[in-house]
Amino acid sequence: MRQRTSDLPTGRDPGNRFLPWIIGVMVYLAGLSLTGAMVLSSAVADWSANLAGTVTVQILPAAADGKRAGAALDAKVAKALALLRATPGVTRAEPLSPERVAALLSPWLGPDVLAGGVESELPLPRLIDVTIASRDAVDIVDLTRRLREIAPEVEVDDHGRWLDELVSLVHSLEALSAVVVALSGLAAITTVIFATRAGMAVHGDVIAVLHLVGARDSYIARQFQRRALSLGLMGGAAGLGLAVITVVAIGYFLGRVQLFGLPNVALSVLQWAVLAALAPVAALIAMVTARLTVMRALARMP
Repeated sequence: MRQRTSDLPTGRDPGNRFLPWIIGVMVYLAGLSLTGAMVLSSAVADWSANLAGTVTVQILPAAADGKRAGAALDAKVAKALALLRATPGVTRAEPLSPERVAALLSPWLGPDVLAGGVESELPLPRLIDVTIASRDAVDIVDLTRRLREIAPEVEVDDHGRWLDELVSLVHSLEALSAVVVALSGLAAITTVIFATRAGMAVHGDVIAVLHLVGARDSYIARQFQRRALSLGLMGGAAGLGLAVITVVAIGYFLGRVQLFGLPNVALSVLQWAVLAALAPVAALIAMVTARLTVMRALARMP
């Protein structure tokens, strides 16, 4: 097999020693930032699919009901259901069973506590899951007023309102992630430029001789771009490997903690492919940057 020869010993350039490390760090930071943005985006998409067009009506136990709290709550739930089902724009209204309510509270109170009869000491609210045709189909403020005529303790949770705020927050975090990735790329480009210029300064005499014997600028540029590509792949692969290990470790520990509301750190095949593309992209950026730097410098030479 024919091996490529090089007229420039770029492998021993001092500036190339730190180039893989810097590219590796930049790929690592970009990988974590990109992963965070993809995880949040997927979580918001799931929440939007599950909560879009839904409202939760919560009826709290009243202190005045005393020992008849359970029966009083049942009567209020029945009246609230009748009102909701008669409201235009409401397509579905179903009460949640006490077991379902207990399951929703278990991440905070613990399943063992609920199984031990906490309902007797801590009366649980009654929840009604409501589905509406669209956000504009029902006046939530007016619906809340009419429900409170039945039970002053009623609380109406409009998921669409806080979901919009959450989406805005995630979009801001995605923009921040894009800034981090852009800054990482800019830092890598700057490092490659300085390393390439330093290499050209070290091999200035050899480059001048190659010019005299008729070597084309593209030939000289290939000496530097091949080395930059090799170092970029080396550093990018190392940084990507550390990023993948970090993501897997975070997903593992979050899975063991099992806190309610935390997004699932699990990437799809497409998202893993996007993350894996960081290493070759970083290497290509290093190669193109080195070539352009050399070509511009040679164009100014006599």
